[in-house]
Amino acid sequence: MEVLNTGHYLRSVKLLRDKIDYFNQYPFSLPAFRDLHCLEFHPQVTFIVGENGTGKSTLLEAIAIAWGFNPEGGTCNFNFSSRNSHSELHEYIRLIRGARKPRDGFFLRAESFYNLATQIDELKVSDFYGGRSLHEQSHGEAFFSTFMNKFKGNGLYILDEPEAALSPMRQMAMISIIHDLANKHSQFIIATHSPIIMGYPNAIILQISNKGFDVVEYEKTEHYVVMTEFINNRKKMLDVLLDEKKY
Repeated sequence: MEVLNTGHYLRSVKLLRDKIDYFNQYPFSLPAFRDLHCLEFHPQVTFIVGENGTGKSTLLEAIAIAWGFNPEGGTCNFNFSSRNSHSELHEYIRLIRGARKPRDGFFLRAESFYNLATQIDELKVSDFYGGRSLHEQSHGEAFFSTFMNKFKGNGLYILDEPEAALSPMRQMAMISIIHDLANKHSQFIIATHSPIIMGYPNAIILQISNKGFDVVEYEKTEHYVVMTEFINNRKKMLDVLLDEKKY
């Protein structure tokens, strides 16, 4: 499977460590940032994975804000706030941009997608999202409608846990969407827990641990290892988890 390599829109992000007074305070105390200097991205798809609370969403949020996206999601044209809860990390990073500028872009975060859908209704721009209010669809349908109708290509797409509302079948369909858009000169940065989505081959996977970021192979991610172990040894795993032999 080949993808056209047209260069980065976003080459890397640098943490401005000399501006930070205390690394024992949030968010700089998180493993993702404690020893971070520079993080480089794949020209097509970069996955950021790790356990809950390691800083994946915090990093994506900061990158999105620094790029010009609204903290709660949408395109760079959105300017609304339901609850100002983002961290100050965006003030301490520098984005290293490529020579080419994207013509499209979107920041999708599962946590605040409801607020985004409400704003779309209030602005009466549902036609750009499939012609039907996202609130009139299931959560998964609304997510998928956004992918299908709003992502046009030649864009930078920052996605925070896009699998949150998607069935396994829709997650597999999303791989096809990612590939089609990558072939249309797009770049993705995706934080995910989905072993399905992170299985896309033309990508790098950055895994956060207590030691910070490491580039890992798909089969060595914690998500793949745990899911494979559970599926292949379900009864044994349940015996351990439930501490009983009959259920």
